[in-house]
Amino acid sequence: MTDVQFTGLQGETIAFSNDLLAALQTRCRGNVCLPGQAGYDEARTIWNAMIDRHPAAVVRCHDANDVMEAVRFARDNKLLVSVRGGGHNIAGNAVCEGGLLIDLSPMRSVRVDATGRTARVEPGATLAEFDKEAQAFGLATPLGINSTTGVAGLALGGGFGWLSRKYGFTVDNLVSADVVTADGKLVQASATENPDLFWAIRGGGGNFGVVTSFEFKLHPVGPDLVSGLIVHPFARARELLLGYRDVAAAAPDDLSVWVVLRKAPPLPFLPEEVHGQEILVFAVCYAGEPDKAEAVLAPLRALGEPIADVIGVQPYSAWQTAFDPLLTPGAFNYWKSHNFTTLSDGLLDTLIDYVGRLPTGECEIFIGQLGGASSRVSPDATAYPHRDANYVMNVHTRWRDPADEKTAISWARALFAAAAPHATGGVYVNFMPEDETDRVAQAYGGNHARLSTLKAKYDPDNLFRLNQNVKPASKSG
Repeated sequence: MTDVQFTGLQGETIAFSNDLLAALQTRCRGNVCLPGQAGYDEARTIWNAMIDRHPAAVVRCHDANDVMEAVRFARDNKLLVSVRGGGHNIAGNAVCEGGLLIDLSPMRSVRVDATGRTARVEPGATLAEFDKEAQAFGLATPLGINSTTGVAGLALGGGFGWLSRKYGFTVDNLVSADVVTADGKLVQASATENPDLFWAIRGGGGNFGVVTSFEFKLHPVGPDLVSGLIVHPFARARELLLGYRDVAAAAPDDLSVWVVLRKAPPLPFLPEEVHGQEILVFAVCYAGEPDKAEAVLAPLRALGEPIADVIGVQPYSAWQTAFDPLLTPGAFNYWKSHNFTTLSDGLLDTLIDYVGRLPTGECEIFIGQLGGASSRVSPDATAYPHRDANYVMNVHTRWRDPADEKTAISWARALFAAAAPHATGGVYVNFMPEDETDRVAQAYGGNHARLSTLKAKYDPDNLFRLNQNVKPASKSG
């Protein structure tokens, strides 16, 4: 049969008989796909259209055995390997060029133990699928803000969203995980089993193995919460941001208020003359009792005369999908991000300046509010270290016309550089694009050396290198 050409771990070309892939297929429940075969393009196509890579083969896994077989196949043949969960990662590390793609997206089971308040979640599940099952029992755990995001990548990088000020990061709610390590073995990781691996996967990304099952702690949430948007004209942005800074500093843990700076999309509750104009948006989620929200929100609502105030009682699961229409797959995306302990006057001036020069109508700056419960965890308790970050800024550039790429990326990089003097120097690993490999040490701060040591223990040959890569300690120098 015709040889299949693979890319090896060192970038070399490795050719071997198709019979080896046929043998792998006999050991897997899922499908082993080659280019042109059913499922191949579906697996390699991910959220960010900037990523257009072609693996030599794809294993579409159906269970932990398939993952073990795929990892052993890659290890034994020294193949470049990538791991795909939800495929939402900005850097696009889910897809390799010429290597073996381990596709977890068929593994989507979510099982809720309502009595024990835990959920067992497979790595292909999305936030929407997790939320749907948990909310059937009035339960939830902190996740992200875009329901099409994969649970696995979100959780392995840290994970935060509307509930994080009340219940911490996603990793703070991880109870245990099943992990296929680089030797192809399935191990359990928890506070009592392989606790060092459990520490590492709570923020260390996909560096240490392939998680085939997550167990999360759940909390009573909703099903109805007070949430929504307050939209203001951009002309008063500085005054509003100064006021927001005071409101956010005094906010109870139940309240999260994020800021979005962008051009107004054609939302039905906005006057037509505002569409396409710069706006400032307060995105609000109150996780307490709905009848207490009015008093808590009063200081925010006192900040001026908005164009629209569409805050009300709605299902938590509906609010989790509110930003989906602005983040649909198929567009070109590039991000830059900073962490801040405070929003300094100089930072606010910088943001206002750059919003006046948005390169496309879909570009935006969002500022996520953290603090609360997420800051009451020691920086070395999990691999995710940035417990001092009260705010995370993500600069989203997004465009449809390839001709806009250079302008959009240049704008994001310039804004990033201008904001850097006001930032902590740390960064949330899930917000790093593929050209930021030099920031990996900053992403892990004081935990980087320990992660490097554990990488040498669990993946000494750096099989799992297509990620924001922590190199094994013995090979760091």
